Amino acid sequence: MTGVRSGLDVLASRLPTLLGGRRVGLLCHQASVTRDLAHAVDTVAGLRGVRLTALFAPEHGIAGAAQDHARVGSTRDPATGLRVWSLYDRRLAPDEAMLADLDTLVVDLQDVGSRYYTFVWTTALCMRACAKAQVPVVVLDRPNPLGGVVMEGNLPDPRFASFVGLYPLPARHAMTIAELAAYLNATHSIGCNLAVVPMDGWRRAMSWEDTGLPWVAPSPNMPTPDTARVYPGGCLLEGTNLSEGRGTTRPFELVGAPFLDGRRLARALARRGLPGVTFRAAAFQPAFHKYRGQLCQGVQLHLTDAARFKPFATYLALIVEARRQSRLFRWRRPPYEFEMKRLPIDLLCGGGGIRRAIERGVPLGRLERSWRRALTRFARARRRYLLYR
Repeated sequence: MTGVRSGLDVLASRLPTLLGGRRVGLLCHQASVTRDLAHAVDTVAGLRGVRLTALFAPEHGIAGAAQDHARVGSTRDPATGLRVWSLYDRRLAPDEAMLADLDTLVVDLQDVGSRYYTFVWTTALCMRACAKAQVPVVVLDRPNPLGGVVMEGNLPDPRFASFVGLYPLPARHAMTIAELAAYLNATHSIGCNLAVVPMDGWRRAMSWEDTGLPWVAPSPNMPTPDTARVYPGGCLLEGTNLSEGRGTTRPFELVGAPFLDGRRLARALARRGLPGVTFRAAAFQPAFHKYRGQLCQGVQLHLTDAARFKPFATYLALIVEARRQSRLFRWRRPPYEFEMKRLPIDLLCGGGGIRRAIERGVPLGRLERSWRRALTRFARARRRYLLYR
């Protein structure tokens, strides 16, 4: 199969003069690489007539070393000496001073296809700031590791907008970052002067392995494509006192707590007959994060059919069974992602309805049916912004 070329590869090989004569800022991270693993900083700086003047870093920093929710300070890039403005600190978007010496802002971020992942929202906030400052934005596209076909989950209530859901999207949205940029720019009246550089060779039904591209972890706890596949459900665990496996080698695939019985939990989940997944009783001891150094009992999720697997519904079922098993289960308390008042689970779900349904014992099948109509509307609204078949 012919390999996919990312927007960065296309820019360098086919459009080397697109940014010619411009002072360019670059929003990127460690996964912003070509097929040959050349970094975007070197690639963009090497284009003829381009003056790379500033770098911008999303959550986890430009090197991707900072852990989740760790604020990242502005610094200088040791290789180029360029100023690196952090967009995950006191400011989540560039101010006028950061944009003053730019003719164009280029965005090259590997997303993972889930509403909670903050890189899309950093991009949207940059577009909003650039619209105000009249600085054009160019988004270099990259594959959605979950593909571009299957969508899942509810659409959030706009009143619960946060940095894990700035605008309403399904938990699994099946769009690339450039498609999302165009969709958000138009449907939410951001008004950015936006251009995108599409990929070459990507198709919506592709898995990550089909692309032939190297996987570089876009964040410290996203080590493999399988992590990305479970993440649209696994991230919900951040709204609970269950360990989502941070501090282990299988984050979001290992789930547990000191107060759970892993064998019992695995049996309860197996009885549900959830598609595309098998649950194995597991014990683990996180090296950091929740329950650091403590023995946790729980399960490991093993995907058996990624095409049939439904991460959002699966992890809701896991939360239901863990809550049923132990009175020590709790919803995590604020703060969470710069939000000081609302429950994290409500921010992640885009409202309190799913949490309250779980507390009332509403069957998950009924919950799934409740968001089908909104998913159909979203699928219709996004259609004109899709770049690939």
